[in-house]
Amino acid sequence: MKKAILATKVGMTQIFNEDGVLTPVTVLEAGPCVVTQVKTVENDGYSAVQVGYADQKEKHTTKPVKGHFDKNGVSYKKFLKEFRFENASEYSVKDEIKADIFAVGDHVDASAISKGKGFQGAIKRLGQSRGPMAHGSKFHRHQGSNGSATTPGRVFKGKGMPGQMGGKKITIQNLEIVRVDADKNLILVKGAVPGAKKSLVTLKETTRTDI
Repeated sequence: MKKAILATKVGMTQIFNEDGVLTPVTVLEAGPCVVTQVKTVENDGYSAVQVGYADQKEKHTTKPVKGHFDKNGVSYKKFLKEFRFENASEYSVKDEIKADIFAVGDHVDASAISKGKGFQGAIKRLGQSRGPMAHGSKFHRHQGSNGSATTPGRVFKGKGMPGQMGGKKITIQNLEIVRVDADKNLILVKGAVPGAKKSLVTLKETTRTDI
């Protein structure tokens, strides 16, 4: 991996390309991310770049993290994340990673925490079918039979049930970047990206090879 950045989800909109085709896009405010530490094989056993994103007040920073920032002379950041870049040795502390690390036409994987939906039934959570909605029916939005007949006579492990929905890390692969505004630190990605507005999104060059 050679390209990655942290971003904040602004929202969705639509743009027209050169051919006049309407394209739905997600607007991401990407970076600038500051390199807070460079890890090496000699010192840490592996090679990586640690970056910080989004300024944070000192009173909201814990003492251990504050000491880490002070040691490297970097302003306090809200988010810290490591990227195992192939060219990690080329980075130095205080270097900035901006939106222009990506270009139009690049394909990325977007990861974020999905919107939390709370406790939901099997119809909404798993897309199962409902029962008859007639007045005489005693079965409307119930899940239905959870097992089979007498044999085996039990519910299999892993059976989809009602439960907590959303609030999990979701990664959507192979999204195309359709526009980059380096001056405003904006990246427009074709299609939808997981997470609510203002949530943290991680963009990495895609691991898909079938593109």
